[in-house]
Amino acid sequence: MSSPLIIATLAAGLSGFSPPVIDVPSAVVRVDSDCGQAAAEVVAKTGGELLSVQPTSDGQCVVTVLIPGNGGRPKKVTMRVPM
Repeated sequence: MSSPLIIATLAAGLSGFSPPVIDVPSAVVRVDSDCGQAAAEVVAKTGGELLSVQPTSDGQCVVTVLIPGNGGRPKKVTMRVPM
């Protein structure tokens, strides 16, 4: 099912009007740096495979790695690391 906002935006775009501006500053988190180095450190430290990495609003990175098991399932490890 299509959203009424999407339909209205599409109709306005086709008719030559500009789409409405939606300002949502609280949903956007600006980060001065990235989590690349933090992820690389966790992967090197654990010997695991990077699964995901996410920056947090408090300047840390949440890094999740999969560590291979001995013939079994890999172990999922999540670490919070400063950026």
